[in-house]
Amino acid sequence: MRIAKITAATVTTAALAVGLAACGSGEAPSSSPSAAASSAGGPKYAGKTLTFWRLGDSNPDAKAYTDELVAEFEKQTGAKVKVEWIPWPQVNDKFTAAAAGGAGPDVTEIGNDQVPLWQSQEALEPITDIVAGGDQAQIPKNLMGLETIDGETYAVPWGGGSRAVLYRADWFKELKIEVPKTWDELVAAAKKIQKAKGSDVDGFAFNGGSDANHLLGALAWTAGGEYAVKEGDKWVGKLTEPGFKEGFAQYTGLVTDGLSSKARLNQNTTEIRTRFSNNKVGMYLTASWDLATIEEESKGKIKGDKIAFFPLPSKAGGEAQSFLGGNDIAVWGTSEQKEAAKDFVKLASGKQWGVKYATDGGLLPVYPDALAALADDPAQAPFAAAFAKAKAFPADPQWTEANETKAVLQNAARQVIEGKATADEALAAANKELEDILNAS
Repeated sequence: MRIAKITAATVTTAALAVGLAACGSGEAPSSSPSAAASSAGGPKYAGKTLTFWRLGDSNPDAKAYTDELVAEFEKQTGAKVKVEWIPWPQVNDKFTAAAAGGAGPDVTEIGNDQVPLWQSQEALEPITDIVAGGDQAQIPKNLMGLETIDGETYAVPWGGGSRAVLYRADWFKELKIEVPKTWDELVAAAKKIQKAKGSDVDGFAFNGGSDANHLLGALAWTAGGEYAVKEGDKWVGKLTEPGFKEGFAQYTGLVTDGLSSKARLNQNTTEIRTRFSNNKVGMYLTASWDLATIEEESKGKIKGDKIAFFPLPSKAGGEAQSFLGGNDIAVWGTSEQKEAAKDFVKLASGKQWGVKYATDGGLLPVYPDALAALADDPAQAPFAAAFAKAKAFPADPQWTEANETKAVLQNAARQVIEGKATADEALAAANKELEDILNAS
């Protein structure tokens, strides 16, 4: 999943100090683990040119990092690197055209949940050797579930993201609500907010849009559930098993228990954020990149110590499992400079430049010691705690169709909430549909 940059802002420690979780002075690393270092015979790739696709906007922090990385690679290898910035709305069209034989990059940034899709189109070069040794071998295996397919690795995790509960800290203070440590405490807090602020306020907002599974998945995984598991060469749905059913009941219960309105079953995070900005939501699951827009939408009225994050709690207490969001770096399959491209990926995703990519971009580092260091950072600790045990959706190119195009689980939840089916009926039908989609050739 592509991860947007977390905009730097400042709020009090009691709320959230959103800034960059810096790792050092911010200067470019002076050395690298790249195997492409200059030798006595001269620069290894002199006369070669690589095309590098960066995704998103060329904001000052991203551009500064990219310029420094490129300068280091060019100094070490003698190659030239041409950087092209691809806005997120254009990414799918650009990748599709490149996979169909159009002009593609040598190296590209890529959302982690897009790796299975483009690997299935033979658009990504295997780079298993890069993650097998050197710094990259330190990256935990649970963070590489979408990148590793049939024993080969097709991208290296570069920076991660997870979600936590954004809440109105000023309302909590006013109503004497403690930060919830369990799911029951969260429900009680939501109901107290609604009683005080009115029935049109969502105590905890239900997400039924294209990103609904970030919330549903967290609840289901924490209860021991799975969406589907690969058995041999077939995906076997697990939606009817006890763990998933328990998480699904928590998810639909947000509406059936009255914490969120039936009138807003299709809303996604963006729509919830706008309602939050207008004093209509007490809590919802999101990430720090919403903060700047909330300040803007609320005309500066909701910022600072009025808002804060806490980890989504499990029923028994402790952090619920989070969806494994992240940006990767990969070698494009049609590159004519594959060795140089691999050396660029090795440099960029190594510990020095990999941690710098994440922290300069307001993301979470994928290296364990750098991630653990965020435990004492009030801004990043809720996200780091969730990310450390994050999980991914089924690593299948058809997952996007199940999640977004067909909205399999969203439709099942609406059927239950609207009283058109029992949970058992809705999940049995959804399980069959999910299997059909994931096993489609």
